[in-house]
Amino acid sequence: MRAPTRSTSPVTTIKAIAPAKVNLTLHVTGQRDDGYHLLDSLVVFADVADQLGATLAPNLQLTVSGPFSADIPTDESNLMMRAAQTLQKARGVKQGAVLTLEKHLPHAAGIGSGSSDAAVTLAMLAELWGVAPLPATAPEVVALGADVPVCLQAPNPTRMSGIGETLQTVPRLPGCALVLVRPPVAVPTSAVFQAMTNKHGSPMTDMPSGMDFDGFAHWLQAQRNDMQAPAMGLAPEIGAAIAKLKSLPAVRVAGMSGSGATCFGLVKDMATARQVARIIQVSQMGWWVAPAAIL
Repeated sequence: MRAPTRSTSPVTTIKAIAPAKVNLTLHVTGQRDDGYHLLDSLVVFADVADQLGATLAPNLQLTVSGPFSADIPTDESNLMMRAAQTLQKARGVKQGAVLTLEKHLPHAAGIGSGSSDAAVTLAMLAELWGVAPLPATAPEVVALGADVPVCLQAPNPTRMSGIGETLQTVPRLPGCALVLVRPPVAVPTSAVFQAMTNKHGSPMTDMPSGMDFDGFAHWLQAQRNDMQAPAMGLAPEIGAAIAKLKSLPAVRVAGMSGSGATCFGLVKDMATARQVARIIQVSQMGWWVAPAAIL
């Protein structure tokens, strides 16, 4: 995870970014007796991000601003607050903090913005409170949500499996970029899982080392997001976004991230990503569109 930066002001403050998490693959390989789904996913992180801050205080507080701040709770139902409380309990911390969240990423959009915010909160507060950080595989971290452990690996591309607790490094990715597109629709993850007819798919194939852009695109085309079809059934706008991306010759691979509704287009570089993003923005004014470098 990118190290938070401490300010030089008399009041100790830490600021950090929480990058978007993008599932380039998402194979659902089973379901445990306790209901948790088993996943196998290649996760990358993009340079579009929320902005976070933390300042020492007697108690925990959270303030939210930014273009996607509407309907974001500031109480204990917010994953940042739950992450802070988890670290307090695990490390016996008596101090609090004023947390700030400048929300630039759409929430409930399949790009793990809440999980990324929580992961960065854990890192910031460990630094601020002077305690050992919680490892990504700690049961307390896994309990926060399936995406929180992998978000603690940011900015490193990571293979995530199990219920999110098994993390593996992957070969270095070739130069490439993404165009992220989210139509104005929300798709609850629970509804997508419920709509799935097959929850025992094959895992993704191992990613070869030393691939160039063409090789990576070819490998990625052979993988799946098992949640994409049921999500499209619930929200046809997702299918429209993927079709729009696929219609542009510069986009080599298009798919859905996570449980949706954000979709991605894989392109060769950032210049191409910006060109593709402009084309989509002009034709679909109501969609959130962001050209993004892979970190």
